[in-house]
Amino acid sequence: MKKLAELREKAKGTNIKAFIAGSNDEHVLDAVKQATESGFITPIFIGDKNETIEIAKNLNFDISKFELIEEKDENKVAEIAVSMVSNEKSSILIKGLINTGVILKYVLDKQYNLNIGKTLSHVAIMEIPEFDKLYFITDAALNIEPTLEQKIDIVKNAVNVAQSVGIETPKVALIAANEKVSLKMKATYESAIIAKMAERGEIKNCIVDGPLALDIAISSEALKIKKVKSPVNGDADILVVPDIDAGNVLYKSIIYFAKAETAGIICGAKVPVVVTSRSDSALSKLYSIILATLYK
Repeated sequence: MKKLAELREKAKGTNIKAFIAGSNDEHVLDAVKQATESGFITPIFIGDKNETIEIAKNLNFDISKFELIEEKDENKVAEIAVSMVSNEKSSILIKGLINTGVILKYVLDKQYNLNIGKTLSHVAIMEIPEFDKLYFITDAALNIEPTLEQKIDIVKNAVNVAQSVGIETPKVALIAANEKVSLKMKATYESAIIAKMAERGEIKNCIVDGPLALDIAISSEALKIKKVKSPVNGDADILVVPDIDAGNVLYKSIIYFAKAETAGIICGAKVPVVVTSRSDSALSKLYSIILATLYK
């Protein structure tokens, strides 16, 4: 897959239930409208009823045939949405006008059966102009300074996302400032541990190497110049950043400097959670919803 637009074809006929927590959000509702009209989702709205109806009317979105649950308190909105999702065999959760921390608190609450004991992490797919492939970046939004154990889950989550869109054996690059292991740099020696685990089959269905500097992770030419041997071979699909600072800078740099389009979900729970930013493009929000319908 080389373009995010290909997600549309892969998601044809999904028509999965989507629970919108805080449905009185114009930006999210616009993306939900497009996803609904394309047959990717069947929405269930939870939020301020009057505001949701008014926003939908302004968007020419007929929501009269869909369920709309009135609730204005964001904690109750999150609780209702998560409890409804937990009773479904297959569904997705979309964050609307509600705090991210609130909705994730209920996702992690074990009484709702969405917490399966894994680390939650954000996985973004980036379509960068002039590059002939998509890049998966994780975790640029959720885990601040992940532990080694959390990083292993982050890798596994990203591999699952890549496989859900058709990349059977993704190449995973564990990014650090350089490719040499140094006991003074945690990112380097933790990357080496994870790479060794993958080599021994403890992390399956992927090719993992690290530590790798960004240039040799994505450029075979840089790999040759530096005379580094790597099974990723300068052709990484997944870039695993060492912490949220590095990830956030990389993610936003690609969007603002390289004019990339993106899709992203939070995974690691029983269902994927779509959490978009107001600064995300309308197309990005739509692609994020489509990606969530494909994730298993």
